Amino acid sequence: MRKTIAFAIAAAMVIGAGCKSLASRAFEEPVVTFRDVKINGLGLTGGSLDINLSVYNPNGFDLDATRLTYKLWVDSVEFGTGAIDKRFTVQEKDSSVVSLPLNFNWSGVGSAGREILNTGSVNYRVTGDITVRSPIGNHTLPYDRTGRFSTLGGNR
Repeated sequence: MRKTIAFAIAAAMVIGAGCKSLASRAFEEPVVTFRDVKINGLGLTGGSLDINLSVYNPNGFDLDATRLTYKLWVDSVEFGTGAIDKRFTVQEKDSSVVSLPLNFNWSGVGSAGREILNTGSVNYRVTGDITVRSPIGNHTLPYDRTGRFSTLGGNR
């Protein structure tokens, strides 16, 4: 009888560990990409803009995002940072656009600001973390994207 109980407990532990392992393998990281920038206002000392990121959910279940942090570089100059704690849901196998507010000073932009004024485009890098809730737990995942933004045609 004791051997049967011990065997049942051991089997339950192995099955439980296996299910957890399968669940974590079944979770695919969301893909965060830079979409575009919307300029809200420009002045003599700086301006405000919205950074729009696309969050794609490759999973077969909805993801409930609870936090997103971000840092934007223009060329190699840090342009601004921030975080949003506003919840949003990304449906399974779908994308959602998240708008991130950013205020900046021209003094922090320097040559990158001159480049975008002269050529209409500039290299960018956006990094951060996204925290999502799923049926198998919370996950905080990093993202890091680079590209070239054109004021005439979006990003490349």
